[in-house]
Amino acid sequence: MDLNDLALFARVVQSGSFTAAARALGLPKSSVTRGIARLEGALEVRLIQRTTRQRGVTDAGRDLYERVRGAVGALEEATETVRAHGHEPAGIVRVTANPDAAMMGVPEAIAALRAKLPRILVELTLTTRVVDLVAEGIDLGLRAGRLADSSLIAKRVGVTNAGLFASRAYLERRGRPARLAALGAHDCVLFRGHRGRSTWELAGPRGKRTIEVAGVASADDFWFIAQLLARGSGIGILPLFLAHRHGGLERVLPEYVLMGAALNLVMPSASYVPARVTAVRDFLLRHLATTLAACEHQR
Repeated sequence: MDLNDLALFARVVQSGSFTAAARALGLPKSSVTRGIARLEGALEVRLIQRTTRQRGVTDAGRDLYERVRGAVGALEEATETVRAHGHEPAGIVRVTANPDAAMMGVPEAIAALRAKLPRILVELTLTTRVVDLVAEGIDLGLRAGRLADSSLIAKRVGVTNAGLFASRAYLERRGRPARLAALGAHDCVLFRGHRGRSTWELAGPRGKRTIEVAGVASADDFWFIAQLLARGSGIGILPLFLAHRHGGLERVLPEYVLMGAALNLVMPSASYVPARVTAVRDFLLRHLATTLAACEHQR
């Protein structure tokens, strides 16, 4: 059995098709097809169905892939790392993130990366939809919250906690609340409120507290909420990293925090991570973790 055919098989499963695997490897599709046929012949079992009525990995193929993907990935990554010695990482790295990430230091991170590794080009796609990394050829994704796709390889960046914020003009007009219960008498800007109402659960000196608030406006985008707050519309909840980049806002009841979701940098697979992707991943991890930590210590 040729071990190169095992690596070829792993790439076909990851890519989802013979055509995509051939394109990624720079090989003719016929070479990929022959490699899989050789592997099936050596193992005497069908790994990938190739009939006109059925396409996909067989049970035996799935079992083989789960057992070898880690080893194959480690070998490919080691080879890539050795090959990259003495050479500066180069090429395109495609990254996707929610638009709010633009307020978390991602532009600064990319600019700093460019200064350090000028031969790497980062193509950033900002979108609120959940991108299929494999199908759309994305190398890295920045995602908050629970990961629905368990096949993704995640590196934890930090936690996106949130706080209460308002403009100075609003606080001068309506007064600064001295306790949580006072929020019920204030105008509030809601994130995804329901019929003008929302329940805020915050962690404070005495543990978790909840407060019912009434909204003068509601939106499903934190950047838009920040604009409303800056214009004196009321008090609202914003992620700390976003609020601290908006100079016109002041923290209200800073002892209370809305515990946020985990922020992760995800990859479609641990198998064969090019040096350029590793460089961008590690740089973003350090930069964004530092940014989030700095926001947590500001009041």
